[in-house]
Amino acid sequence: MHQLPRHTQYKNSGLPWVGEIPAHWQTRRNRFLFREVDRRSTHGDETHLSMSQVHGLVPSKHLSRKSLQSENYAGGKLVAEHDLVLNRLKAHLGVFAHAKQAGVVSPDYTVLRPKGDASVRYCELLFKTPMYVGEFRRRTKGIVEGFWRLYTDDFYNVAALLPPPEEQDQIVAYLRAQDAHIARFIKAKRELIGLLIEQKLRIIDHAVTRGLDANIRPKPSGIEWLGDVPEHWEVKPLKRWVRLNASTLGEKTDPDFEFRYVDIGSVQTGRLVKEPERIRFEAAPSRARRVLRRGDTIISTVRTYLKAIWYVSQDADDLIASTGFAVLTPGSGVEPEYLGYVIQSSVFVNRVTANSIGIAYPAIAETVLGRFPVALPTTVAEQQTIVARIKTESAPLDEAIARAEDEIKLIREYRDRLIADAVTGQVDLRGWRLGPDDVVDDDLAALGEDDGDSPDGEDADGEEN
Repeated sequence: MHQLPRHTQYKNSGLPWVGEIPAHWQTRRNRFLFREVDRRSTHGDETHLSMSQVHGLVPSKHLSRKSLQSENYAGGKLVAEHDLVLNRLKAHLGVFAHAKQAGVVSPDYTVLRPKGDASVRYCELLFKTPMYVGEFRRRTKGIVEGFWRLYTDDFYNVAALLPPPEEQDQIVAYLRAQDAHIARFIKAKRELIGLLIEQKLRIIDHAVTRGLDANIRPKPSGIEWLGDVPEHWEVKPLKRWVRLNASTLGEKTDPDFEFRYVDIGSVQTGRLVKEPERIRFEAAPSRARRVLRRGDTIISTVRTYLKAIWYVSQDADDLIASTGFAVLTPGSGVEPEYLGYVIQSSVFVNRVTANSIGIAYPAIAETVLGRFPVALPTTVAEQQTIVARIKTESAPLDEAIARAEDEIKLIREYRDRLIADAVTGQVDLRGWRLGPDDVVDDDLAALGEDDGDSPDGEDADGEEN
């Protein structure tokens, strides 16, 4: 960024939430740049496109997270290539995407066709910047946040920053090239994190299936997939070791009760990958019901291939999880953190996935989960000793994972700043040229949140809002 020059002359944009823009740029209201089109599919045979925070507007079948798709899209809105599509319920979150191909989208989306000299790709980038997201949020209407809408006339009245057409194209080309560099960086960091997690899981697997004392004789567990266990350990069904879903929010909960919501997209094996969203009960999804307490372990019972498992080590007075999780509260004689490691172990996780039903949306009944045999040391003291050993041996791995995650977070923040400076004219890109190292890759999925992406018509649990 420091190598990019500023424009030589600036002027007041006339928009208090923007400030100065290059002197040769214009501001024009969106009504002069786009027109809404509302053509409907007759038979629903067109390619169904889903809005995704990571991938943009893409065929639903290409998303790794399979959505609950309708069998027929008759009545959906038709989209042409190069249209701009927004989810009007989430415009205040910057959910805009240009159409890379023709297809059909949800009737809840707004389809905008460009007119004049506005580049759809440039406008997509502009409308996702924090300043425009804030302006759209200010113009949305509705009582409950989950049902706020940005109506077309309100979108029309927002003024866009408009460089000359060739400069719009230059900005888009530059940002695509930088995205490719950033995507490769993030991909490498994610692969590193994956390897580190695999190493940690090997430490956990050995500790919770064999114990720490190699001199203790093993005994047959009587369960083929569980194998031998230390002779003094006890094997019982999971439901005998824990309480399942001990506490649930009722329908008469105070509408103003505010909590942090843990959905399946927030969790990967053993860790949170994004901060839980703070939300009021009135505006929360109907699945936000499982009450969490410190010492609980949660495991996803839907989309079980995600292996979303988390031990709640923090204060949890305001944590609520999706009903897509089973909440395991340890009983007497069970060290809570040890239970968390057992549930993360390959033996247990593989049993969950093997007993899940469904292909695109595999799930397991909590009654089935509760019947799985689990072997535990008979004393809490031994369980605590094993926990201490796991934490000691995995500490360097945890530190390396945290460093890599921090680097991903910083590069994403850099990218956001890069886009904002480019589309608001804070840097002059007219002299930039594509270099030999600027290999542009349209598949920029690595820029998204770790395995947390879902079609935008859904919440992270994969069900329609």
